[in-house]
Amino acid sequence: MSVYADTSVIVSIYMLERHSLRAQQWLAAEPVLWLTPLHVAEMTHAIEQHVFWKKLTPANAVRLHETFKHHRETGFWREVAFPEFAFVRCMDLARRHCSRLGLRTLDTLHVAAALELRASAFWTFDDRQAALAKAEDLRTRSIQT
Repeated sequence: MSVYADTSVIVSIYMLERHSLRAQQWLAAEPVLWLTPLHVAEMTHAIEQHVFWKKLTPANAVRLHETFKHHRETGFWREVAFPEFAFVRCMDLARRHCSRLGLRTLDTLHVAAALELRASAFWTFDDRQAALAKAEDLRTRSIQT
């Protein structure tokens, strides 16, 4: 199974948050999870934001960055380039769904990437992304599932 997990799921795998247990349960099925440069950038920001909010010490942030890098280097993630036509699809999704679902750019961009990569499933802890993924007939795991 090839799964596109949005960054909310990836962050929950590495940092103890309210959805961490669920993310670990989903991973127990041992799917292949894609990782794009967008995920890497968002994960880096998430770690550093946690330092800013004083939820992580700088030393713990360094360890998280190192663990994430190690997982990337050892094939825990299936790293792929960001899909070439994801931005075009993102704009199409915005035109068709944004006024109804209140989507942000990153919501449509993650779903667009999943569609372009032909993901077999889409995982998120974001209600808007889940609604969009379902509207686009992606098999979706979210807070409600």
